[in-house]
Amino acid sequence: MNTLFKALSHPVRRRIIEMLRPGPMASGDIAAAFDMSWPTITGHLNALKEAGLVSPEREAQTIRYRLEISAVEEALAFLMDIAGTGQTVAQAQEDIVK
Repeated sequence: MNTLFKALSHPVRRRIIEMLRPGPMASGDIAAAFDMSWPTITGHLNALKEAGLVSPEREAQTIRYRLEISAVEEALAFLMDIAGTGQTVAQAQEDIVK
């Protein structure tokens, strides 16, 4: 869980997650959206991958990244639980899936 929240602590990583919500994107398309070097974007993608927030898929010469919603749900359920929504983590996860 600490790795997940550390990954979410950087605004570029949060923006990448936002970009991936509609569907998978090629790493080059992700990098093109930022005024940063390719190694810097790769580092951000690796941090998201290590946290389980994204997964890479090879498609010919291209690597596409997909958002892993289960990790996002886990973080959201944890935050809802500590925020005192009156639900257990399990109940919050059920609500998210609905």
